[in-house]
Amino acid sequence: MKTILLKFSGPLQSWGTGSHFETRHTDTHPSKSAVIGMIAAGLGCSREDDGNVARLTSLDYAVRVDQTGQLLRDYHTAKKYKANGEFDRTYVTTRYYLQDAVFLVALSSDDERLIDDVQSAIVSPYYSLYLGRRSAPPTFDLLLGVFEQDAINLLREYPWQASAWYQKKNSGRLNIYADESLLSGKNIRIRNDGVFSFSQIRGRKFSPRKEVNISVDLLKVEDHDAYDAIGEN
Repeated sequence: MKTILLKFSGPLQSWGTGSHFETRHTDTHPSKSAVIGMIAAGLGCSREDDGNVARLTSLDYAVRVDQTGQLLRDYHTAKKYKANGEFDRTYVTTRYYLQDAVFLVALSSDDERLIDDVQSAIVSPYYSLYLGRRSAPPTFDLLLGVFEQDAINLLREYPWQASAWYQKKNSGRLNIYADESLLSGKNIRIRNDGVFSFSQIRGRKFSPRKEVNISVDLLKVEDHDAYDAIGEN
């Protein structure tokens, strides 16, 4: 069993699983479907490539919430034009983001070739990677490494990645959300992010996915600043 560990720590992130039309919400932590889509983009897969999507979906998935972040509402107005170029109307769009959040995402498999492919997609992506939306790029420390360990045990032990100020204000008790097959427990929720297809021609297809939640205690040993990756001028 090998596990790739990713750190999602950009200034903005958005992980919606149930939004439509002009209002786009975000969940409190990354969805498996969004992470699968990000890796598929890194591999250069087309939206019609259901075979590679199914292969990536077979990865075991778990995410740890190291820093919850704050909800940000982004208000837009946009102009719509008719097919002949004439002005139609102005409409409002509202998008929600998580700002200054930190998540650790663990992807595991016994298929070493699949893990190697995922690592290549992160290190040398074909298409640009982003944290849920194109306006939210990841930081330089996206890939934390590949480990000879399963996803849950790795997240139980890996050092806390939150900012120093956040660690001072909060305890080291963190939530882990994972595929139902990886954890036993009663804290089960259903998210609509079991992905079958990202096709724009045949329509995107998702299914309910069961997710289990547990809490773990960690020591306060790491520091994080979402702007560290930008550097100084």
